[in-house]
Amino acid sequence: MENIDYRCHMLSLANDDTMLTDIEPLPYIKLGDYTLQFEMGTPSAELQEVAKRELRESPENQQEGIRRLKELLKGETDLICPIDNESWLIRFLRPCKYYPESAHKLVKNYYSFKVKHANVYDGLKPSKEKNIFEQNILVVLPNRDQHGRRILIIELGKKWKHNKCSLDEVFKGCVLYLEAAMLEPSSQIAGAVVIFDMDGLSLQQTWQFTPPFAKRIVDWLQDAVPLRIKNIHIVNQPYVFNMVFALFKPFLREKLKSRIIFHGTDRKSLHQYISPKCLPECYGGNLQLPRVTGPQWLELLLKCDKEYDAINSYGYKKK
Repeated sequence: MENIDYRCHMLSLANDDTMLTDIEPLPYIKLGDYTLQFEMGTPSAELQEVAKRELRESPENQQEGIRRLKELLKGETDLICPIDNESWLIRFLRPCKYYPESAHKLVKNYYSFKVKHANVYDGLKPSKEKNIFEQNILVVLPNRDQHGRRILIIELGKKWKHNKCSLDEVFKGCVLYLEAAMLEPSSQIAGAVVIFDMDGLSLQQTWQFTPPFAKRIVDWLQDAVPLRIKNIHIVNQPYVFNMVFALFKPFLREKLKSRIIFHGTDRKSLHQYISPKCLPECYGGNLQLPRVTGPQWLELLLKCDKEYDAINSYGYKKK
């Protein structure tokens, strides 16, 4: 994919009939000279070309995909979802390259996963998860990478106080971020990358990871996220991280396994995938935008608490 300059694009939420369209003006917060807000716009011409090339996106495929997916979902009598909302349908069609049968399976996986892990998902919204944001170990950069992808950074080393913030809370925070990214047309097309910064990971912290937690994360990423997770970058990992990764390995299929890249402290290795122009100084980059902190993200997400109520209103009927 050709490099595109996305350094000045702020994180945003996409247009959706049930989300954010009734809020005027759109939620935003000021960060010095920058405004962090939810975009509702059409993807750039470059990303529209990416959609054509990589996702088979065309007016014909889109309309046929919408028609067929609607048809398939009508058979899901136990599923509550906005079947007449084309933006919602496209959200599942894009990561499946407009193959409606695959999108149908993704919808079912997405909502079945929420039922299976109801202890995590029930009533999940920013106002109930303030702690993970206040810990400031989970942040999204305010810019995209050179391919238009969102960049999520998770710091689970020395900054992570595991006695104050559980791994379940970390997972919930990731879900809240990715639910937002899923709404963005540009993110639906370009996807996202994740940086796990494990600097200072201790032996005591490794004991927080369990096989059930590892399986949940892998199942989520492989089968239940309607978003293209393009790469997972592991940086600054100490030797004890091998113990953690050993828990995840048995559940990884080849596609996801091939997208996990270990860099250690080799910044040139990381820069082969993410341009230094898109990274802060701590990762060898020269990004000029201010880094958005967890509490700042929370301030913005709290303005959208009711929109998460809308997300939570869909799903399989409770038995």
